[in-house]
Amino acid sequence: MSMDKDFSITPAEVVGGSEQADAASQLADLPAGAPILVSACLLGQPCRYDGRAKTYPGVQALARRYVLYPICPEVAGGLSTPRPPAERQGEAVRTADGQDLTAAYRQGAACAVAMAAAHHIRLAILKAKSPSCGSGQIYDGSFSRSLIPGQGVAAEALQAAGVLVLSEQDLPMAGPDPSDKD
Repeated sequence: MSMDKDFSITPAEVVGGSEQADAASQLADLPAGAPILVSACLLGQPCRYDGRAKTYPGVQALARRYVLYPICPEVAGGLSTPRPPAERQGEAVRTADGQDLTAAYRQGAACAVAMAAAHHIRLAILKAKSPSCGSGQIYDGSFSRSLIPGQGVAAEALQAAGVLVLSEQDLPMAGPDPSDKD
């Protein structure tokens, strides 16, 4: 897909963690200064549902070469920090007690797509397994910590808008984070 700038990114399906070489080649194709949308929690902002950050050094290191645009779609959609954990249940997003947060998640996804469009962003690195940002795998909606193939609401919207979505686990300098329990 062509960009207004002097570079392009090959459209792809959501990249799984086993395809790190693909992620490395996508990053290598980006010129210095290219814009990348990044989950704010990966950059150290305490915006996760539990009020913490999930700082990821491999993502932070990208700031030396690229322009990173942090976003937390859940906060952008009007949710507070901290907030009850939520999971996708089909097209809906609900808390364990059944509160429907779908509208807030969709609003946050729309904000992420608008930010990507405004800054000509064609690559996003989002938090794995999140009901908003997850790519490749998300929790199954039963609050049992079981993973299923799928995407978070914002990841799905960004991909539909032509943005390649990776997780921090897809980065070539990454591997599974042993402390990553969510």
